[in-house]
Amino acid sequence: MEIMQNLVGKIFSKKPLRASNEGPPDLDDLFKDLRNKIDNLFRTGPKRLNGGGNFNQNQGTSNNGSDRIPVLPIIIIVLLIWLATGFYIVDQGSRGIELRFGKYLQTTQPGPSWHLPYPIETVEVVNQEEVRTIEVGYRTAGGGTTQELRESLMLTGDENIIDLQFAVQYNLKSSEDYLFKNRSTDSAVRGAAESAMREIVGKSKMDFVLYEGREEIALKTKELVQFILDLYQTGINITSITMQNAQPPEQVQAAFDDAVKAKQDLERQKNEGLAYANDIVPKATGSASRLLAEANAYKISVENESKGRASRFSQILDEYLLAPVVTRNRLFLEAQEQILSSVSKIIVDQKGSNSLLYLPLDKMINKQPRSLNKDQSSRGSVNSDKSAADRINSTTTERSRGTFRTRERDAR
Repeated sequence: MEIMQNLVGKIFSKKPLRASNEGPPDLDDLFKDLRNKIDNLFRTGPKRLNGGGNFNQNQGTSNNGSDRIPVLPIIIIVLLIWLATGFYIVDQGSRGIELRFGKYLQTTQPGPSWHLPYPIETVEVVNQEEVRTIEVGYRTAGGGTTQELRESLMLTGDENIIDLQFAVQYNLKSSEDYLFKNRSTDSAVRGAAESAMREIVGKSKMDFVLYEGREEIALKTKELVQFILDLYQTGINITSITMQNAQPPEQVQAAFDDAVKAKQDLERQKNEGLAYANDIVPKATGSASRLLAEANAYKISVENESKGRASRFSQILDEYLLAPVVTRNRLFLEAQEQILSSVSKIIVDQKGSNSLLYLPLDKMINKQPRSLNKDQSSRGSVNSDKSAADRINSTTTERSRGTFRTRERDAR
């Protein structure tokens, strides 16, 4: 570049030109003088001056062509080198923004490209997919973290103050907007994020911000920040907002910790109560269902038994109306059968009879149902031992009938 500047300076240096008597110098003389200056610039031999300060044209022309430097090849080589400086490569994930005299020309995709060299055109390579991080409420430097209370202290919807720190991650979605419509990208993102977070926190309660609502607040803040940045045409895409720390101010931290512990104890006791209820309620429900089933079964059994007795009574009544004496005797005999089947005594009427009766008492006593002595009112036990009692009742019934006949004969 210095060689080119010296060349231009020497060519256009102010030196007097030969003038004619009529007025300004002739155009041919002007070009001839310019050529002589260029030749003298690249002359290798000693420079000799005339008395007027100009180069001696005769001496200059008498020299051989071997003492001259080839100007045209040098100019061509310099021009090629200058044109070669226009090649550039755009990496993957980046975009090349070409400017012609400072005005936007075009956007190039990843790969090799070429533009007119400086100073006609310039290229700005922007990494569009790189994830950048902005910290709000704190700064990380030198392996440590410092708080920025001016950014982190926020007012909640229930008029409490919290210390909130978060990080914003973003990349670019428009390289043109990023270059030409932003002065300070970090300041724009930080200001929009802080403003959006204060708005969301100001509409929420303190417990919601500190505990169960962190993810929801981060999501709402991301949407609001993206809306603000799109409104300003910054070309920025918010990828995520991460809540780093959310706690009360340091002055009330101890009291707040006590309140948190009390709340945790409350939740623990609630969980224990729910566990106990989950253990007891199914058992109680099962017991209630079992009792209901037993009650329904007992109800059905009593109803059926009552219906059976009522039906039996109706049938006996019909028979009694047709034959009262026979029915009365049959009922009496059946009642005696039931009574005598449950006792261990045997009654024999031998009045007016000299016949000898043989009764196997030991076998008869052993065949009597033992369960009738324990529960005389159980109908099921009577039915289960009916086969054994029928044999005894048949013998007793025949002898009772014989006794009744004897009594009638005596009465006559």
